[in-house]
Amino acid sequence: MLSNNYGIMVLATVKQPTTLIALMYILLPILLLSAVVATIFIVKRKHLNQDEGIDQDAIENIVERTGYAYDAKQDIFYSTKDAWQRKYGFCRLYDEAAAPLSMIVDSEPIHFEYQNKRWLIELWKGQYGMTTGAEVGVYNTEGSDLNIPGVFNGIFYNCADDNDQLFISYSLRKYGTVLFSREDKHWWLTGFMLGVFTEPSELMMDVRITFKDSEMCNAFKNALKQKGYLEHEYNITNNVVSILFNRPHSPQPLTRTEPTDWITQRKNQMLCEEYQKLTGGYATTPEKIASLKKKAPHLYNLILHMGRQKLNYKGYKAIERRLL
Repeated sequence: MLSNNYGIMVLATVKQPTTLIALMYILLPILLLSAVVATIFIVKRKHLNQDEGIDQDAIENIVERTGYAYDAKQDIFYSTKDAWQRKYGFCRLYDEAAAPLSMIVDSEPIHFEYQNKRWLIELWKGQYGMTTGAEVGVYNTEGSDLNIPGVFNGIFYNCADDNDQLFISYSLRKYGTVLFSREDKHWWLTGFMLGVFTEPSELMMDVRITFKDSEMCNAFKNALKQKGYLEHEYNITNNVVSILFNRPHSPQPLTRTEPTDWITQRKNQMLCEEYQKLTGGYATTPEKIASLKKKAPHLYNLILHMGRQKLNYKGYKAIERRLL
């Protein structure tokens, strides 16, 4: 006869493989799922690493081509002090060239005289192709007016040199919400938000400019009053002038008409929407730009020409010959 102990041993022997098989059925899907997740992570990580390698190249390419640097904290592009645009100076011709180049912006040129120089401080806000942005430029000249038949008739300004740069700060608001802020001692303080669409009338700038002395400050204040600014639109503390730039008081460029503005803005809006759609899965602007370099080269090329592009200064060649 078999002992009870033997029967227990046989029963244990039968149960052990059954238990192992059951455990295998439970663990196998978990192991397979873990393997799939690990594979996806490795592939995704490799993809991100590749993008990171392209990101820096993409940003450097933009900086080189556009003359702008990138502020990751505010997610904006801004002009550097040694930007290539500095050699082109400024004149009204550039404002007239803006709208045909997809820049629908409000401009406010403020002219005044100080220490035997004619000065121009100009404010801009609006849509620059695929970017919403704002600018404050400082220019002056000791030269006489230019008269180039068929090209330009008026004052040509030099960009302020290092001694004539002014401390400027501003916040750009859309319906009261701050989009970004800028401050620096500069000749051309700018900021551009890529892929953001706005009508110029929706934007407001709170601008503060620190002038060299009371003489310069008063000259600028008088120019503001002549432009039509009322007392509630500006404020003066010591030699600091604060301006609320909402609706421009200056006549806008002749190239800005209601029908052409509408057509250009619909194109700008479409491009911004396409940018947002194609880059929605990426967290940072460098990643977004890197992705466009591969899957939407046409948008990437437009980014390379954001803000003030070289075509905006096309008329400079004729002007340069008169300056020599």
